[in-house]
Parts: sequence; C-alpha cells; structure tokens
Amino acid sequence: MDGSKVVKNATLSSWSSEMGYAYFAAMLLCGFMVASGTTAANQNSTGDPARPAEVRIGALFTFDSVIGKAVRPAIELAVAHVNSDPSILRGTKLSVLMQDTNCSGFIGTIEALQLLAKDVIAVLGPQSSAVAHVISHTVNELHVPLISFAATDPTLSSLEYPYFVRSTQSDYYQMDAIASIISQYQWKQVITIHVDDDYGRGGIMALGDALAKRKCKIVYKAKLPPGAANTTIENILMQVNEMESRVYVIHVNPDSGLNVFSAAKSLGMMSSGYVWIATDWLSAVMDSSVHGTTDVMELTQGVLVLRQHVSHSDIQKALLSKWNLTRNGSAYSMRAYDSVWLVAHAAERLLSEGNTISFSADTNLRATKGSNLQLDSLRIFNNGNKLLENVWNVNFSGVSGPVQFTLDRNLIHPAYDILNIGGTGVRTIGYWSNISGLSVVAPENLYSSALNSSTNNVQLHSVIWPGQITEKPRGWEFSYHGKPMRIGVPLRTSYKEFVTQDNGPDGVKGFAVDVFKAAISLLPYPVSCDFVLFGDGLKNPSYSDLVQKVSENYFDAAIGDIAIVTNRTRLVDFTQPYIESGLIIVAPAKEVESNAWAFLKPFTFQMWCVLGVIFLFVGAVVWVLEHRTNTEFRGPPRQQIMTVCWFSFSTMFFAHRENTVSALGRFVLLIWLFVVLIINSSYTASLTSLLTVQELTSGIQGLDSLISSSSAIGYQVGSFSRNYLVDELNIAESRLVPLNSASDYARALELGSGNGGVAAIIDELPYVEIFLSKYCKFKTVGQVFTKSGWGFAFPRDSPLAEDLSTAILTLSENGNLQRIHDEWLSGTECSADNNGAASNALSLSSFWGLFLICGLACLLALVIFFLRIFCQYSRYSNQVEVQYPEPQIVSRSARLTTIKSLISFVDKKEEEVKNALKQRPNGTQHPSIGSTATEEQST
Repeated sequence: MDGSKVVKNATLSSWSSEMGYAYFAAMLLCGFMVASGTTAANQNSTGDPARPAEVRIGALFTFDSVIGKAVRPAIELAVAHVNSDPSILRGTKLSVLMQDTNCSGFIGTIEALQLLAKDVIAVLGPQSSAVAHVISHTVNELHVPLISFAATDPTLSSLEYPYFVRSTQSDYYQMDAIASIISQYQWKQVITIHVDDDYGRGGIMALGDALAKRKCKIVYKAKLPPGAANTTIENILMQVNEMESRVYVIHVNPDSGLNVFSAAKSLGMMSSGYVWIATDWLSAVMDSSVHGTTDVMELTQGVLVLRQHVSHSDIQKALLSKWNLTRNGSAYSMRAYDSVWLVAHAAERLLSEGNTISFSADTNLRATKGSNLQLDSLRIFNNGNKLLENVWNVNFSGVSGPVQFTLDRNLIHPAYDILNIGGTGVRTIGYWSNISGLSVVAPENLYSSALNSSTNNVQLHSVIWPGQITEKPRGWEFSYHGKPMRIGVPLRTSYKEFVTQDNGPDGVKGFAVDVFKAAISLLPYPVSCDFVLFGDGLKNPSYSDLVQKVSENYFDAAIGDIAIVTNRTRLVDFTQPYIESGLIIVAPAKEVESNAWAFLKPFTFQMWCVLGVIFLFVGAVVWVLEHRTNTEFRGPPRQQIMTVCWFSFSTMFFAHRENTVSALGRFVLLIWLFVVLIINSSYTASLTSLLTVQELTSGIQGLDSLISSSSAIGYQVGSFSRNYLVDELNIAESRLVPLNSASDYARALELGSGNGGVAAIIDELPYVEIFLSKYCKFKTVGQVFTKSGWGFAFPRDSPLAEDLSTAILTLSENGNLQRIHDEWLSGTECSADNNGAASNALSLSSFWGLFLICGLACLLALVIFFLRIFCQYSRYSNQVEVQYPEPQIVSRSARLTTIKSLISFVDKKEEEVKNALKQRPNGTQHPSIGSTATEEQST
C-alpha cells in the first residue's frame, strides 16, 4: 500500500516510474549535496578493527501520513532494540537517517538521493510505489538494498529491480483474495475505483488477472487522479452509479480514501444493493489514531475490508503498548519494525563473514565531475550484493510473524483477515491465505496441519451488507433508470406458432413469447419489458442482424426462435436453450407399392444359395451322426435321401418329426435351431420393413449424397442454415434456393430440382416438425446433423441471462415448459393421418407371387400323383382283364362301373396296389385282391 498524503500540487505526486530518468536532471540541484565524509573505519567499542563503530541505514516515508505516523515510532523502537541487543552488531551502533518525502514523487526522489549520498547500507521504504519505481534504478547502480515496508505494487517484484526488497505483502496476493471473495459470492462483474498511479494501476492489473482465472471480469475502471478534489470524486461516482454492476473494489491511498466513501454516502451509494470491498488501506486507517473511529465507522457501514494477517504473540503485545497505538496497531508498523531487524541480521552476517563496510566512487558518474550537480557524492556500496544475498537468506521470527523470503522474492505465508464493518465495530468473517484460500480458520493453524475440509466447508461467516441487510446482494441493477427493457422480437411471416404479431397489449404472442414471460415471472425482482418487432413483415428477418443489434445495445435483449450458434455466441450471451434444435433434411416421399416377388428381397441371391446349401449340409451332418443308432434315419438309399432333405428344411419351421438320440446330434441340432431362429426373425423384420415403410423418390439417402449431388437445396430465409451450408459444408451458393413459408417448401419439393424446385430442404428441426404435421407427402432423411437449441440473447456478461437460464430450468423441471410447448406446437395433425391405417394395410398385390408358387406346387404335386395313379390303374386293369376276360361290350353302365372302379382304386392303400401288381398272371390271387374283385363283380 502507498501511504502518500495529498498535497496541493497533485501533479508532481502523480508522476510515474516511466519518468524516473527525467527526474535526475532536476533532482540534483546545484549545492544540495554535501559530502558524507569518509569510510566508516573507526574502531568499534569491542576493539574489533573489522567492525565499524557505526552502521547507517536510511528511512524514507511521509512523516505526516497515516502510515508514516504509525511506522516512525516503530522504526525508532526497533533501532533502540537492536542497539541494546548484544547478540546483534556487537559493538557497532545502528543509526537511522529519516527523510520526509512529503507525499511528492519529485521530493521523494530528491530525499532518496540525499540519503544515498550519506553512505547508508540500506534504505527502508519508500511507502510510495511511484517513488520506489524511480529510485530502484538508483539503488541498482549503487548496490544499496531498498527494503520497502509499504510499496505493494506487484510490478516492483520484476527482475528489473534486483535490489528492491518487499518486506510486506504484495498486492498480487491481496487481489487474489479479493477475487476469491467475488467468486465466493458468485458475482461476475465488478467496477474498480482506484488512484491512477503505479500503486493503483499495478494492483488493479493484478485483480483483473485474478478475476479472469475465475471467469469474472472488471467491467469498468474508475480512475481517480492523485489528490482528487471532492467534486471530481463525486462526478466519477455518478458515472459509476449509472452502470449495471453494483460490486465496487476501492483501491486508493489511506489519506484520501475516506473522501470516496463520503461522496458515495452523499449519493446514496451506501444503501442496500451495493457491495463495497476495500483493500488494506482502509484497515490501516482504522488501525491508526489519525481519524476518529466513529467517523470512519459511520462512513463505511457494510464494507468488506482486507487487512494483512499478523499472528498474535507476546512480543507483539509488549511492543504495541510501547508504540502508544490506540488500537491493534498497523500491520505496516510491524512490517517496518521487522524491516529494521531484517537489515540488522543481514549486516551482522555480513560482518561476521569478515566483510567490511566500504564505499567507492561510481565510474559511471565521473563524466559529471565538473557539473554543479555534484553527482560524485553518490558512491557504490562495495559489499552491497553480499548484503542483499544475506537479506534474501534471512530467517527469523518477527513481530509480524516469520520473516523469510520465497524464491520469487516474496514473504512466505501471505495471508489476509477479511473484516466486515457493521454498527460500531468490526467483525472478522474469515481469512484468506495462499494455502487454504478462503477459510474461517486462522492461517497459522493450517500451516502445520492438513486442511480439514469439513472445518473449512463454511468459507466465510455471515456478512452485514450496506443497508443493514444480511441477504447477499445480487451485485447488479438495471441501468435503465426506470425505463422498460427494449426486447427485440422477429416479425415472422411463416411458422407463426413460435412468434408473431398480435393485437394484444404486448403486441406479440407465440411459443417463444410465452416461455419468456413465464421465465421472467420466476425472477426474484420485477422486469419491465417493451417488445419491439424487428423486420419488414414481407419476409422473415435475418436473425444474425437481430443478434447484432443486441450486441450494439440497440436492443437490451432479443427473444424468439433464435438458434444458438458459434458466431452468435461471440457477440452476445444466450440463456439456457428452451427447446432442442438442429439441422435436418426434408425430401419428398411416397409409399411404393410392393411387387409380387417382394418376399425374396430380404435376402440376396447369394444369401438364398448359402441358406440352401447350409440346410442340406446340416441335414447331412445330423444323418451321419444318427443313422447308426436311430432307426428313423435308416432304410433304403432313396428313403434316407428324402429323410435328410425333409429334416433339413423342416427345421426352418421347427416342424421336424424325426427324433435325435445321439448327444452329438442333439448338440448340432440345438445350435442349428438357434441359427434358424435368428434367420427367421431377421427375415420377418426385413420383409415387414419392405412392405410397410415409405421409400424416397428423390434418391437422396443422406447428407453425403445430397452434398455430392448437383441438386438444388432449399433453406429458410433468415436462418443460419445458409451460412452453415456455404461455410461449413462448402456447398455452392448457386445450388441454394431461399424459401419463406411452409407452402413454398411444399411447392418446391413437388416440382423437384430439375423443374424449378428443390430436391431437398435443410432446416431446423422445430420448423420441420411443424411442416411435416401439415404436409404428409414428405419426410426427413437421416438424423439431425447439428446439435443446438433456441435461446434468448442478451448483451455480453449480462447477469439477466444467467438468472433467466435458472428460470428456464425451473420451468422445465416443474413441467410448465412442456405445457407451453403442447399448447402451441401440438395442436395440428397431418391431414393424411386418418388414412394411415388404410395406407399401411397390405393388399393382394404384395402376396400373389407367394400364392402363385404355392398353387403351382400343389398343381404339380397333383399332376404327378394322378399320373402315377393312372399308370398303376392301367397296369392293374390289364392284369385283371387277363385273369378275368369279359365281352367287349361298351355301354353306359360299363363306363360308370369303370369310373367307380377307378375311384375305388384311388382309395386303396399304396401297399395293397403294389402287392397286387407284383402278382403273376397265373391265376394266383392275393386274398385281398380276390375279395376285392369279387366285391367289384357283385357290384
């Protein structure tokens, strides 16, 4: 922190480090330098000639400042304690030379040069980061460590300043703590109010980096000029109050910081709804006696404050009483006290190693020897690099805690107390450290033990916010000053179920409008809206142009059927999608009549051949395994061949009658029946699909075939599909045909690509569902090939987008979103659905081929059968005539007798006929035949 006090000439104190070298021409005015004398080589009180009698250090700060008044007694007390300690600098007196920077960068630089001209081995301070930037170049040249207890600008840790030692915490850690607080309370946007100098800019830059890691951001940086007047502060705060964010981080100097809160209170910015987070400058003010406690508390009610964490110890309590501080003492005073001891320990080690304290002329300044500036008074500390190394290696327990440096030249264990000002006191609501982050456990209790996640689960205690409220502020307000939000709504000319113009009070209606209204009603705060139509009403507007208007703040938001695509998310923030979407292909389709041979299509010709072979093969295998033990598989060769064929093909219908008795036969049959089951099921499913499912007439099988063809493709006017087809799928623009309405879709698809129409249309799924519900001659091809959704668009980083997303999820969970969907999008049905059952019914034309085959098989079997019968009957009749000749008299009764005899012959068993035919014509009769002949003659 910088403790610079405001002076009349604020311009001088605002000079930055980039002007550091320009100071040198003016700082060394003629006659201001006085030779500092000779090398400190006098013998010390112990008689050790290697130790000087006195070692001088410098102290550079503003005496009449909040920090200056706190650190001065601490430095003086530390020097006295060092000189009274026989274990440190034995026989060598440590003296301190203090210079007043007077809150001026110019004066501070001159005072620093005066100190360096007096052969000091180290300089404590400065408290100003701006002065530290300038004189760091000088101490680099003279090899004098610059040990600052108050300059917190993170950029001072740069390798550009090797002789700069920060004995306090860097703002890098403080800003990380603030970013953790902001993330803890789920605020996404903050406004910073900071002094525009090296101290303010460096800290805010670190805050921006820390917030970015947590996906938060600084939306505005309010810069206060050093020494800003109250009117200037009020004007800046009025600009800040016009903005949306209500989370303010204030990073200013302690001497003028209260003026910001005074102006904020007069503007009503310390009331409920506001969040104020102050860096440790405010805790320095509260810990000092410069300002009345009551006045500070009155101005800062509800403010969160950070204070460098200092663990309590007995030595700390004893020293605080001697410093005569009314409160706990400033952390900076403790850092200053430890800084003196830091130099003392490093100097003691330097002298103990046999090094001397000596200075030599700087050869780089010899060119100015004849100048009136007397730059030759500035001399190099010969062992300054060794002293600096000892500083980095120091390790001791100080008043502020352990004093030890990390490899990146920062103090170990950075930690902060998080305070909340409320009523007449200050409460500690938690801590932050680089080990635990936010915690309610003191950091020193976490260094030596593992972090207990259950103890640290509650990261901060409750807070009393401005306005004496305990509920967490939302962190933002509408910046419309009572004016309703301008909501852009597309003026559609088709698919008006989603959004359309209306004569009601809102002027619009539709599915998207109702979802937006329902979500707005769930917000915990009122939102007033004016719906503004976007488009000329002749065709669907460009949705990309509508989104662009939102990004340009022409509209405060846009609702409707707005697809969430990559190019648009770069411009605006979208809510959670309220309906799924994506591009899909629509093409003409009709139900193709199945032909008489459709039953052959489920399997290819090759498959049919393989099936026939495998059936015979399995039958033969089973016969081989069974014929030795199973009588059903034995007999004449002809009978066995028929058994194999019958058994094989009857297993297709599980109608085989032959039993298997061998274990191997049953094993083969079990596997084969499972295969037959799969084949039957696959055949049935494939045949069902062929007989009932519609087929496309355009020949388009999917996206790839559509891209590779040269057919025309339709798209909806205003949709993102055109850009997707051209940019992503590389389809020539000459193939694209813009269409505006569902009737245009149907007309173009009916005409076809070669007749002025299109072969297919690519559009978003919700539109396609509405289209297909009205036009049944078309169908989708393939699946949705882009996954997206529709949402509401808001300017980037708008907190309303996040709140509405939560509301949309609530609508989805409680079923209201589906209810709104059914109300608007489920009321229409395809006009051809009533004829669906008739259209899916199978006609005779699908099966007459099967009937023909079955009839031909039956006819062929009958022909063969009767041919065999006639042949047998002829042989049988001839044999009977030879044995029993009759007169050749042909009469009607004889013919009737012949017919009856034929019918009776057909009714005989095959075995009887064969036995009769085997008899010789010698008169010997088979008994059955004789009896039968007698019956016939009698008849």
